[in-house]
Amino acid sequence: MDSHGQYDQQLVWAVVPTDIGPLLLAATREGLVNVVFHASDTVRDKALERLASRLGTEPVEDPRSPLLAEAIRQVRAYFAGRLHDFTLPLDWSLITGFNRQVLRELASGVPYGTVVGYGDLAGRVGQPGAAQAVGVAMGSNPLPVVVPCHRVVESGGGIGGFGGGLEAKRKLLALEGVLPEPLF
Repeated sequence: MDSHGQYDQQLVWAVVPTDIGPLLLAATREGLVNVVFHASDTVRDKALERLASRLGTEPVEDPRSPLLAEAIRQVRAYFAGRLHDFTLPLDWSLITGFNRQVLRELASGVPYGTVVGYGDLAGRVGQPGAAQAVGVAMGSNPLPVVVPCHRVVESGGGIGGFGGGLEAKRKLLALEGVLPEPLF
């Protein structure tokens, strides 16, 4: 416990409904640490179990926590089309090395309404030719939507993969004006 009688590591979470389905948001005192797609009860429980194991503390559901309030507000504003840039503190503790380097570059260097190719992103971090490794980094992104892996596409014009599913990727890119709105 710290001097205020609180545990050193605090982990709070909430599920937020969005246009691409429910998202689990989890935060520590450092910042937003995890965003999980398709947060049904089963997915949520597995994600929380994994977080507890990785971070060494029990997650507590607390949508009113000051640690989560701003993240929830910004996610809602993003999906309402009122927010283009997330300005949240992020806890990068779930990712290291090359993957962290790539995701930090993505977060800071690929703005709303734009896309970047896997190979181009590899070049930006000084690893030209590491397009497949960038794909692995996108797949391991613990903070999707906020760290916008949906903005990474194939250089030949393909949409590429996406952990939240291709329909979610298309919706996010349409929200940002990169793709036309789906007809149905």
